[in-house]
Amino acid sequence: MTEPELFDELQTEEQPELYEHFRVQVDKGQGLLRIDKYLTSRMESVSRNKIQAAADAGCIRVNEKQVKSNYRVKGNDVIIVLLPHPVRELEILPENIPLEVVFEDSHVIIINKRPGMVVHPGFGNYTGTLQNALLYHFQQNNDSEALPYLVHRIDKDTSGLIIVAKNEVAQTKLGKQFFDHSTVRRYLALVWGDVVDDEGTITGNLGRSPSNRKVMAVFPDGETGKHAVTHYKVIERFRYVTLVECRLETGRTHQIRAHFRYIGHPLFADAQYGGDKILKGTTFSKYKQFVENCFKLINRQALHAYKFGFVHPENNKFLEFELSPPEDMNAVLEKWRKYSSIGEKYLD
Repeated sequence: MTEPELFDELQTEEQPELYEHFRVQVDKGQGLLRIDKYLTSRMESVSRNKIQAAADAGCIRVNEKQVKSNYRVKGNDVIIVLLPHPVRELEILPENIPLEVVFEDSHVIIINKRPGMVVHPGFGNYTGTLQNALLYHFQQNNDSEALPYLVHRIDKDTSGLIIVAKNEVAQTKLGKQFFDHSTVRRYLALVWGDVVDDEGTITGNLGRSPSNRKVMAVFPDGETGKHAVTHYKVIERFRYVTLVECRLETGRTHQIRAHFRYIGHPLFADAQYGGDKILKGTTFSKYKQFVENCFKLINRQALHAYKFGFVHPENNKFLEFELSPPEDMNAVLEKWRKYSSIGEKYLD
């Protein structure tokens, strides 16, 4: 055996086992971009320093080869982040986090998820999630056989109803209903502008935005992204903003938020999609102050999953639940309701 071969063998034997934490294939049209900058935009809650440290440790590979943080990604590159510990998603720890349980039996549990709660652990975000809270809830209620089997999810800052299976059989049966689009899911969204039509449909493929990988963009030509359809109807008009009910025909990441920005009506207070600015209204200084006060009341997108219906996986009975928006969204709606009925007099 030659000296280089012996060195390679020793390196292999001494290297600890690595676990895959992240894998992505770069979009075909991606321009040259440093990999540390690219991964920072793709991996939530992970700093650029952490990514650079992972690269220095030889834990980032492109097309099966180790790269440094100054490597420039290009279209179709396959990037893998490997770390010397198992993915924490597989070792969910119970945490005493308050939950609002809407319905629970031995097969399913339905939660009214508060805004700000992440549904499941992920890279750089292992604690404080709904799954951590559910595991603690099950243990405290002596439900030793139950585990939190996810069927769907809603965004961190979206509030509302989410169903979780408590065993694999229930997860499989519920998953089939989501796949067949047979569940009833309705959202309430406060959007900027006076939506012209009382009812409508937004259709457009959704994919990662080339300029900001943390948000989704609409690709109307259909050559990029995944097919997405959102149906809506107007519930209430407030002159410069509109409350709409949304029904998802497909369930893509950030679907409602991206689709409404695409048609020029971003969700109120949605910082990622441009809704945290005064987009409609007057130049009246008191009006500007009024809107800024509304922003202070709801530091997130004004989106609430308010209705959910499904066929129970055990007894095949159809169940449906409906919940009003939480306090922050209700407060904003009430302010706009008063303003739309009284106008500038309300600001005096």
